[in-house]
Amino acid sequence: MDQAAVDRRVAELVAEYGSPGACPGALLCGRHRGEDVAFTIVEPDLSCRDLTFGELGELSARFAGGLAGLGVGPGDAVATLMGKSADLVVALLGIWRRGAVHVPLFTAFAPPAIAFRLARSGAKVVVVDQDQRAKLEPGGDIPARPPWRIVSGGHPRPGDVSVAEMMASGARSEAEPAVVGPAAPLVLIFTSGTTGAPKGVPVPVRALAGMHCYMQYGLDVRPEDVYWNAADPGWAYGLYYAILGPLAAGMRSILLHAGFSASLTWQVLQRFGVTNFAAAPTVYRALRASDDQPDGCRLRRASSAGEPLTPDIVTWSAAALGTQVRDHYGQTEHGMLIVNGWHDDVRREVRAGSMGQPLPGFSCAVLHNDRDQPAPDGMPGRIAVDMTASPLAHFTRYHGDAGATGRFTSGGRWYLTGDAGNVDADGHYFFSARDDDVIIMAGYRIGPFDVESVLVTHDQVAEAAVVGVPDKLRGEVIEAFVVLRDPSQGTGELASELQQLVKDKFAAHAYPRQVHFVDALPKTPSGKVQRYILREQRADQPRPDTARAGHPPGSLRHQDH
Repeated sequence: MDQAAVDRRVAELVAEYGSPGACPGALLCGRHRGEDVAFTIVEPDLSCRDLTFGELGELSARFAGGLAGLGVGPGDAVATLMGKSADLVVALLGIWRRGAVHVPLFTAFAPPAIAFRLARSGAKVVVVDQDQRAKLEPGGDIPARPPWRIVSGGHPRPGDVSVAEMMASGARSEAEPAVVGPAAPLVLIFTSGTTGAPKGVPVPVRALAGMHCYMQYGLDVRPEDVYWNAADPGWAYGLYYAILGPLAAGMRSILLHAGFSASLTWQVLQRFGVTNFAAAPTVYRALRASDDQPDGCRLRRASSAGEPLTPDIVTWSAAALGTQVRDHYGQTEHGMLIVNGWHDDVRREVRAGSMGQPLPGFSCAVLHNDRDQPAPDGMPGRIAVDMTASPLAHFTRYHGDAGATGRFTSGGRWYLTGDAGNVDADGHYFFSARDDDVIIMAGYRIGPFDVESVLVTHDQVAEAAVVGVPDKLRGEVIEAFVVLRDPSQGTGELASELQQLVKDKFAAHAYPRQVHFVDALPKTPSGKVQRYILREQRADQPRPDTARAGHPPGSLRHQDH
């Protein structure tokens, strides 16, 4: 590892994106060669279109001019409710060129989630695909006289501004890229709500330094790579590393203009010769379960983020993809923090179950649970970022917070991720659970991920989540929620097998006292399991001694041993 070279590069990135004259339009587009391809837009039939930086510069200038005509200025919020397309990229660069703040809206959102984000962000304009337009109709959560203007693709409704009309008006306007400086907000993105109501995260221009750093050291994207991050840009990993990171680094990226399917993903990987692939664990699980796996698919790099990787995916990927998937850890607030980095200057042997070491530019630690000091190696505690030694850290508070957020310890040195884990003597970090998900049973702290990783190794288990349930004797006991590949196999015998598996492969005391066979796990739209919903559902169920044998009320089928 060439630490000196890495440190120099981090300092360069901090200076590059921290300049007082920081201009998003230039940093993300204008400084790159016009003839270079920025995105290859792939359609469901595998036809494609290359979009160069030169084309993006021209089109985004028109879009920015159109926004100016609608009264949008630097610092104003503009939301997008759009699929992964050339139109989305043009809209985003137009927003940033204008110095405005982008508010991403995931296309799977229903009107209540959309209305929440529009109201909290104070959006002045919403840019919407025609097939999403109905979600903005008045009624329920959408006001009859909304404070935002609607810019619509296709055939606009009365009162809307058409994209074509706005682009035409923008061509007649002056739209020089706005110089906003490094602290100006570039994005206002809302957390996924894994533990409650979503919170708005302002992402400043200087955060591009961390995104560029991850592209280089975490993913090891090289000029010769065919790079594809399959995450949706309605969420942090997709927006940061399928759109912003590649634009900042000047790297060509694939953008699939279609919803997810395992079959289509395999086709894109093979047809376009993808060499560097990044996706959420749910994508890899779907690829493994697919009957459409082609022969000869070989990647140079494969990476995962969003949830911890389970061991079965790591083992499978080596043969199916030609390389093992490497686990990476980050958050909406700061981007990627801890990685099993691929770049030669940081690459180390992956330790089973580890999410890696801090990304260059970040310093992390595991703190004691009862005091704000680093815990000894191997001791479970709270994963934190040392803000005094992390030049790429940028998050300070949530949108609308008047003072410092509770994410920081007294004095502000430590940013608390809200996740629990441990770090070994060589600096390898291991995720255990969100703080809220840690189970304390008879004095033992048990991370759900440790138990879940064992459960999913069973051939019949597609997915699993475990939670703590109140118990008079032990404080809490573990219960498991299991999705089977074949639901008809959900028997008492299988429940016993799973309990014994945990005893044999993890710890005798940490086996689930009940196994619930369920049709699906509650998840955020980005695919993260919402264990707090499972806890709430379980709290509404009678305890085993009062429930009817075999099936407690509701949709849960349980086996108690």
